[in-house]
Amino acid sequence: MSVEIRRGTDRYLVRGDGFFTRHSFSFGERYDADNVAFGRLVCHDDHRLAAGAGFDAHPHRDLEIVTWVLSGSLVHDDSEGHSAVVTPGMVQVLSAGSGVTHSEVAGPDGPARFVQAWLTPDEVGTPPAYSVRAVELAPGELVEVVTLGDATLRVARLGAGDTVTLPDERLQHVFVAGGALRRSSMAEPLADGDAFRITDRPGLAVTAAVPTELMVWTFR
Repeated sequence: MSVEIRRGTDRYLVRGDGFFTRHSFSFGERYDADNVAFGRLVCHDDHRLAAGAGFDAHPHRDLEIVTWVLSGSLVHDDSEGHSAVVTPGMVQVLSAGSGVTHSEVAGPDGPARFVQAWLTPDEVGTPPAYSVRAVELAPGELVEVVTLGDATLRVARLGAGDTVTLPDERLQHVFVAGGALRRSSMAEPLADGDAFRITDRPGLAVTAAVPTELMVWTFR
């Protein structure tokens, strides 16, 4: 049983023209043999883009790519002919399968922030697929956003003082996407960008110190 704290300030930071990204796991030239994955999660990136900035067309294969926008808007285009403008409260899933090229650019209305997770697929070489949909969140509750095989993403928007009980699954990646959590038996206060990695500690409770958004990936 363990609860590991990963501080946002310790994450691998990459800056470019109009963007910066904090990587949760080994990425690119920054390799850490002890931090390559958690369950099926191999990438959990916190991206911030200036208006009109982003990532030009680039390829992926054999990944499930889940995008959750926190602020602003993100314009998606891919080689399968899908186009969408993704805004807060919408979840985007790109199953890269046998291969797909896509671009991601912040909308012209202002800066954007989004969290993107990459998961290993249940099967490789499948036809690419794409979906985007709105999610109705209930204040103060963990709401299921997307399930991919044994992996589920839930999101909670908490008011100051709200407490939520985390799920029972064996592996949990709990990311503070905004706000802060109060000090608990697990850790000092957690702030925006910090994360828990929980193994075999079901049903833990966390309390928001201020209005807070949590992203919780679980793996059965």
